[in-house]
Amino acid sequence: MSHTLDHVMMRVEDLEETLDWYTTHLGYEEKGRWEADTFTNVYLGPEDVHEEGAVLELTYNHDGRSYEMGDAWGHIAVRVKDVEEAYEELMDGGVEDYRPPAENPGYAFVKDLDGHEIEIVERDHGARYSIDHTMIRVEDADAAIGWWTRKMGYQADGRWEADSFSNYFLTPEGAAEEAMTVELTYNYDGRTYDMGDAWGHLAVECDDLEEFWGTLMTREAEDYRDPESCDYNYAFTKTFGGHEVEVITRE
Repeated sequence: MSHTLDHVMMRVEDLEETLDWYTTHLGYEEKGRWEADTFTNVYLGPEDVHEEGAVLELTYNHDGRSYEMGDAWGHIAVRVKDVEEAYEELMDGGVEDYRPPAENPGYAFVKDLDGHEIEIVERDHGARYSIDHTMIRVEDADAAIGWWTRKMGYQADGRWEADSFSNYFLTPEGAAEEAMTVELTYNYDGRTYDMGDAWGHLAVECDDLEEFWGTLMTREAEDYRDPESCDYNYAFTKTFGGHEVEVITRE
């Protein structure tokens, strides 16, 4: 059981404008939709996303609320063959110039309409603009790495050490190269983070919800929203740093 990452959820203030942004600029298509009385969830991704590839979940609440970005969530990263070419295309298409590849050799950043950061990374695998990783910031690197390896059974898949911070990448054991990775960013200056509410959660798929939830409880994961409280459709736990992780069965 790989517990591959299924999606990352972000909240948006104008669903139709945001859908237009992702379909126009990243070529995403709608993969699914869930309409509730008070909110709408829409799932997006490239047309040819890999079967183990993650998708983007947009959540739109019908009450017109606005959101705080916070800084505990960093960004999603999407794959392209050529960062400079892709960034130029996005600029020509009217996307706001944020952090061009000239400032960041090998990668670049843009923002969507709500201010969520999107990193553009150069990869030789995966569909164009498929999600490569999601970055979250952590206050205790040892505890955060321990949570993902002990609770989820993930494994270390690379690290990048800089003078003032470190990035750690974790992946599900046996997952395809095209699957989404978790990037943990740890800054050495002892700062703390605000979770905000513009980002929602990461979702991990499993074969049997109740069985895997029992495993998480044995491994002392936080009992945040158990399967029974969610009508056995899904459940939620939280990482050591407080980031929400949804557990689902993929259909």
